[in-house]
Amino acid sequence: MPYKFPLTSGNVTRFFVVFNLVLFLALGAMVHNSVNAWITDKRYAMTDLARAMQKRIDASRFATWQIYENLATSAAGSSPNSNLQETRLRPDVYYLEKTRRKTEALIFGSHDSSTLDMTMRMSNYLDTLWGAENPTWSMYFLNGQDNSLIMISTLPLKDMATRYKESAINTLVDSRRAEMLQQANALDERESFSPLRHFAWQNDHYFTLRTTFNQPGHLATVVAFDLPVNDLIPRNMPLENFQLRQDAAQTSTTATTSDDTSSESTHVALVNPNLEIAASLPSTSLQLVYRVPLTSLALDTLHNLMWPLLINLVLFLLSIAGITLLRQQSLRPNENQSAELDSLRMLNEEIVASLPVGLLVYDFATNRTLLSNKIAEHLLPHLNLQKIINMSDQHQGVLQATINNEVYEIRHARSVLSPHTQLFMMRDQDRELLVNKKLQKAQQVLDRNHQMRQQLMHNLGHALNRPLQSMVKQLVQLSQRDDDESVLDLLDESQGLARLVDDIVLLNRLEAHDWSPDASVFNLQDMLDEIALESLPLLRRKGLALVVNNHLANDEMRFGDRRALRKVLTTLMHYSLTTTRWGKISLEIKTTEDKPNQVLLQLVDTGSGLSVDELANVDFPYLGETTQDRFGQASGMAFFLCKQLCKQMGGQLEIIAKPDIGTRYNIQLPLALEQQGEQEEKLLEGVTALVDIAVEDVHKIVCRHLENWGAKCLTSDERLTGQDHDVLVTDDPARLNGWALLLAGDEMGHHALNDQQFRVNFNLSNALLDALLALIEKQLSHDLLEESREDEEATPLMSGGYFQLFTETVPPDVKRLYTEAAEKDYPSLAQTAHRLKGVFAMLNLGSGKLLCEALEQHIKVCDDLTIKNTTSEIDAYVSQLLQQGNQ
Repeated sequence: MPYKFPLTSGNVTRFFVVFNLVLFLALGAMVHNSVNAWITDKRYAMTDLARAMQKRIDASRFATWQIYENLATSAAGSSPNSNLQETRLRPDVYYLEKTRRKTEALIFGSHDSSTLDMTMRMSNYLDTLWGAENPTWSMYFLNGQDNSLIMISTLPLKDMATRYKESAINTLVDSRRAEMLQQANALDERESFSPLRHFAWQNDHYFTLRTTFNQPGHLATVVAFDLPVNDLIPRNMPLENFQLRQDAAQTSTTATTSDDTSSESTHVALVNPNLEIAASLPSTSLQLVYRVPLTSLALDTLHNLMWPLLINLVLFLLSIAGITLLRQQSLRPNENQSAELDSLRMLNEEIVASLPVGLLVYDFATNRTLLSNKIAEHLLPHLNLQKIINMSDQHQGVLQATINNEVYEIRHARSVLSPHTQLFMMRDQDRELLVNKKLQKAQQVLDRNHQMRQQLMHNLGHALNRPLQSMVKQLVQLSQRDDDESVLDLLDESQGLARLVDDIVLLNRLEAHDWSPDASVFNLQDMLDEIALESLPLLRRKGLALVVNNHLANDEMRFGDRRALRKVLTTLMHYSLTTTRWGKISLEIKTTEDKPNQVLLQLVDTGSGLSVDELANVDFPYLGETTQDRFGQASGMAFFLCKQLCKQMGGQLEIIAKPDIGTRYNIQLPLALEQQGEQEEKLLEGVTALVDIAVEDVHKIVCRHLENWGAKCLTSDERLTGQDHDVLVTDDPARLNGWALLLAGDEMGHHALNDQQFRVNFNLSNALLDALLALIEKQLSHDLLEESREDEEATPLMSGGYFQLFTETVPPDVKRLYTEAAEKDYPSLAQTAHRLKGVFAMLNLGSGKLLCEALEQHIKVCDDLTIKNTTSEIDAYVSQLLQQGNQ
């Protein structure tokens, strides 16, 4: 068996101690690494700083020798320059005038012209040396010849000496003179350095390099340079912590470490309360020291390791809390845990006592009952448990026994944890048989009730259907004779009641499995026309618009249950009419290219949407309250009935509703496409229709119908100049002209407006086709009549010299009509039309005169489309007369 860690108090305490110890060791290693990395970084910085200062000292030494050997000596042995000028600022203080102003020079004390020339030479040299430097540089030259002091600096010495820094200059010069005189008197010290100094009024740090040159017979000459260090020290190292001191033997006994060869010139020492990092300057006796307070180092380390320290602290607190809670709750049971054990024991006894079977747990090692209920205690004296165990092993642990003339089923099982513990369960077989008989009897009664209810609903539906249908027919006849609103309301109520009875009967048949699809071949477009015609009265009363967009061919035949599909569509259409107060309802039918036998029907309305309670009616009728308007209330079983019908037909129904936007009903049904023979000629083959419809959906529907019937469709934009058309199809009454159809969505079929125009419902394909055929038939009869009349009118044109007059005047005017119509020159166009009307009247051509009069009327209202059509008719009429005259 795998080793298990004993969960005792001592083990848990040891585990948490080891965990905290490891936690503190990791924390110490982390702090040590952080401090060591910080010290190493500072040592590298000190090494680089010492090298930079050493380079600056070497450069200053070189400049010192150049100034003394070349400039001072050459100036002393040459003739002075008479062009040099100096300005006396104060007594014994002179300012050297020069053109280059990188450095400025002051001379303190009495001097001669050679000193002035020497000062100019040194200033020019330092201009070149310090020309590219930004820090403040200064040089002091104590002349041993005349005991004068020369100060050359990048500071504005003239302004400082004359205006606002006079005391600062005096103090600085006095301190330098004193230092240089002391240096000159010290015979054993040729070169010396000052500690780090600070310009309080310029926030600059620097140190001074002093060099002494002895001359026989004269005072010693001393050259001093103030070397800045601000530009050398990194920004993360405060200048106040630096110190420049003599490199004496180390007195600290603190251990020092060296990381690599680059840090050999530095060492670290602990000088309470500071940590010192010292770097030696090789060619000098100086040592650069960086002092860091231990408190600052501790705070810096704490800031850098803030998050790891917080994490370790949280882990430490969690470990303390964990061990405390574990010892209190798990390792030391208290009174609450004892109470919980007692409650669990009582609950166990209550469960065993309430079991409907006898339960016995027996320990054969101690021959005592561990657990039992009243049924088992009652049967235990009559049972031989050892014999039951032996027999159950031969019968898969199940056997029957008769006790007091009662049959019991005894199940036996062994305990997995304790091999001597056995489990027995006793079940009364006679009682179970009695219960099963009662259940069967109750099920038979329930089935009989269901059957009686179904039969009742079936007979009641058939009994109500006949008088309701008779009443609906009489109300329809009455509404056709009388337009009373109360009659229409009564008709709607009776139709709603008839639909409800029909739905109840059909749903009853579906539940009784007495209904099956009655598939047959049918035309889908004819069924859509019937649904649209049936919905028109309610649509007109509510002021709603209906658009039936069938993407399939009009003559396409489908195989399916036409009656069930019509029931689904009419039910959903009526529900949509009830939930929609304004807007339109769209019914779209289409298929996909990969599944031509699957038809998708989408019914979309712009109503108020459906609530959650209404959508619950899809799964069961009348679960939620339905929508109601002033014409009636929607049926609560509509969705459930439609879903069941779609399921029976092998399809599905999906309802998507959005509040205050509308509802979309998606119906997908398998309707197989029937193969049909090719038609030799379509009904409207050779007919050209000018389609001028503003609504895009209606334009597509009408064009699709016309093209399916073989007609050619033209639009006002695509129509070529002079191209004729047979029929104008428009939805704007203002554009009606000639042979035309006026489209409307509320027309009950079609009717004639006059001899040449019809008003038709674009949703009814059969009505649209009938109106087109009637219009074409009238147009053909009218054309025959016009031809005979024109033959009679053309007789005077062919006689005498009238034909020559006609050919010379009329065709140019017709061309002028096209030109002026294109330019929209309505005054000129009206004059040309009037002139043509006079010619036609003189030649007794009545048809041409009527066309010109119609053109004049269209010119008055500036109707460009009708002007273009009438001009084309005049052109065709004139061309026909010219052909007759040439024959």
